[in-house]
Amino acid sequence: MATGHNRRAEPSSGLKEQVVSINRVTKVVKGGKNLSFSALVVIGDPAAKTVGFGTGKAKEVPAAIKKGIEAAKKNLRKVHVLETTIPHPVLGRFGAGQVLLKPAPQGTGVIAGGPVRAVIEAVGIPNVLTKSLGTHNPHNVVKATINALEQLRDKNAVADMRGLAVEKL
Repeated sequence: MATGHNRRAEPSSGLKEQVVSINRVTKVVKGGKNLSFSALVVIGDPAAKTVGFGTGKAKEVPAAIKKGIEAAKKNLRKVHVLETTIPHPVLGRFGAGQVLLKPAPQGTGVIAGGPVRAVIEAVGIPNVLTKSLGTHNPHNVVKATINALEQLRDKNAVADMRGLAVEKL
């Protein structure tokens, strides 16, 4: 694709689902208030190193979650990671949300909070340090985290881009 996103068309069966936030929303109409629910869901396949997010809206919470999962399956992206961590530090941005991801040595674990942790665990990265900067809005933090993960490059891609041998990096 020309947009630069690595999207997969075929969702696999080993998907890990996590509900990040559920929001109760109301619409004021002539007869009163119409109540509905909005759900933000992150799914990922740790084996294939893919992740996606989606939102669903419905009159009941389970239906909203189901719609969010279906939307997330259409939005899966491949992430370049090393065996146990990420290859380099990266800062992802979306709106007022910023997320800093840093590589961590073996045994550190996932040091992240809330929405960032959901995305990192869905991808299956066992060791990473994170810091969420700016807004704490879950939608923007999830999108900033996925933006950061999309910026990760493996050594072969960087070597090809620069026209160098992998050993010279």
